[in-house]
Amino acid sequence: MRFSILDYVIFALLLVLSSAIGLYYALSGGKQRTTQEFLLANRSMSFLPVALSLLATFQSAVAILGVPSEIYRFGTEYWFLGCSYILGLLIPAYIFIPVFYRLRLTSTYEYLELRFSKAVRICGTITFIFQMVIYMGVVLYAPALAFNAVTGFSLWGAVLSMGLVCTIYTTLGGLKAVIWTDVIQTLVMFAGQLAVIIVGTIKVGGIEEVWKIATENNKISGINLNPDPFERHSFWSLAIGGIFMMLSLYGVNQAQVQRYLSSRSEKEAILSCYAVFPCQQLVLALGCLTGLVMFAYYKINPMATSQITIPDQMVLYFVMDILKDLPGLPGLFVACLFSGALSTISSAFNSLATVTMQDLIKPHFPNLSESKATLLSKVLALGYGLLCLGMAYISSLMGSVLQAALSIFGMVGGPLLGLFCLGFFFPFTNSIGAITGLVSGLLMAFWIGIGGFVSKMSATSSPILNATSIPEMGNFTTMVMTTLLTSQTATKSVSGLQRFYSLSYMWYSAHNSTTVVIVGIIVSLLTGPTKGCDVDPRTVYLVLPKLLFFLPERCKEKLRYGVPHIAEDEHNPSDVIVTEKSYNGFLNGSAKMSEKEEMEEKLSGFARSDTGHSYIVQETSL
Repeated sequence: MRFSILDYVIFALLLVLSSAIGLYYALSGGKQRTTQEFLLANRSMSFLPVALSLLATFQSAVAILGVPSEIYRFGTEYWFLGCSYILGLLIPAYIFIPVFYRLRLTSTYEYLELRFSKAVRICGTITFIFQMVIYMGVVLYAPALAFNAVTGFSLWGAVLSMGLVCTIYTTLGGLKAVIWTDVIQTLVMFAGQLAVIIVGTIKVGGIEEVWKIATENNKISGINLNPDPFERHSFWSLAIGGIFMMLSLYGVNQAQVQRYLSSRSEKEAILSCYAVFPCQQLVLALGCLTGLVMFAYYKINPMATSQITIPDQMVLYFVMDILKDLPGLPGLFVACLFSGALSTISSAFNSLATVTMQDLIKPHFPNLSESKATLLSKVLALGYGLLCLGMAYISSLMGSVLQAALSIFGMVGGPLLGLFCLGFFFPFTNSIGAITGLVSGLLMAFWIGIGGFVSKMSATSSPILNATSIPEMGNFTTMVMTTLLTSQTATKSVSGLQRFYSLSYMWYSAHNSTTVVIVGIIVSLLTGPTKGCDVDPRTVYLVLPKLLFFLPERCKEKLRYGVPHIAEDEHNPSDVIVTEKSYNGFLNGSAKMSEKEEMEEKLSGFARSDTGHSYIVQETSL
């Protein structure tokens, strides 16, 4: 199983095209001379490229390899994850995006300072950086390792070519280059997966034959309504637990929020979130169909499974098997595979550079000139690119600990979601409660995640049935728990802590975010809840008054916890009018001087907004 010259050419074209896009945006337009252009594409993007970039960030190489092998081994039950996409994308579109966009943020964690304090902001930023630094080397190394094992392609040749090309176009072209390369890479991913499905289906004898073989072998799953949270997959864990996974990715994750903020208007940002929905369903369907076609093909043409040590290699073996007589198509699929990796890594570089610049450097050097800030942002992107290569090398030395590194990424997503939910939905929570809740959520996540990993390390596993792979359905804050699974036919009953560690990975994000919220609320109430008049009303979303809209106005007013009103212009709902009580309540309250200055800067920034939205301070009797 070796590449032809044409395959190498197609693979090289992807890398050259990606580099060319970065060079183009480095030499055209504003030439990346400001931080707004480098980090936020000058807030000039339309919804379609942003939507495809959001999709590309979600669809990593691990997912391209992992989902088909999941379907091959366990059937189509995983397909029900698509049910979670509905609320998982509607909630960000209606709640998170409008708040973030109207605050004119650059880093998601600026919100935490506006809502809580600088200490909470720093805690959130450091948690995110830890998460991404651990993860980005793994996401670069893992697909290269699988690819090397199947094709014999140079392991470090693949790692270095991807890492360096990604670093170049991210450093030169900024977010605009990242978004447009994501668009190209998304199209390549679709083309590669479609090629495999079409050729595989033809070799099996048609889609009817694929479905017939899958049905006869019980690979077409029904709806499993078992409410047991320890059941690996059920309708509830996929449809409900999946919502929390989606929220942690599309609601509060820096890489995704940064793309929303690059949109030319709030409407375009919301449209991009809507546009992702059908694309996500298509991606999930392609992954599941690939798994079914692979199963049907190998049912007819049995393979030597002893050659496969991890399930992620199965897809590549299948691709090389069915496409070996079609020069160019193996190269197309490899380009598809590495497009997933490139989109993930470039998003990591750009988002890490953004949070480091905005949250850790600018607050300490407020007089930093625009040109120096832009240069420093580029240096940071370059530095994180080189660090990624270093982490890829460390990943190569980790062995089985590599699974734990993947798990660490998933562990952090839930607690960060819980931290933002505390700020959005519970206006009485304070900074002490937020930090305590975040720490508690992280401790709980690491306890369950690492405890479960260690407890299963002693389990024996055969090459296919009991190998490690839970498909990664996202790249930044979604749950990626790679655990050792026993076969479905040999599952042993466990109790006590072992039972606790058996919690379905699909519930991890929900469990950990809920821990943050509960602990945060309790600690806030014990240490003195925040007064409503001290809360910036633009940083909260009051759920109860909206859900209980039928109550009398007096009752709904009590449910506001004293938070001042933000009236909306009848003629333009996007024109937010901040009341004088709200503005003065924040500036004359317990806010520190830096917070006062930032609030004034945000308000003045609204007036300069190029979206056509006007933000007016007026006196309103409440």
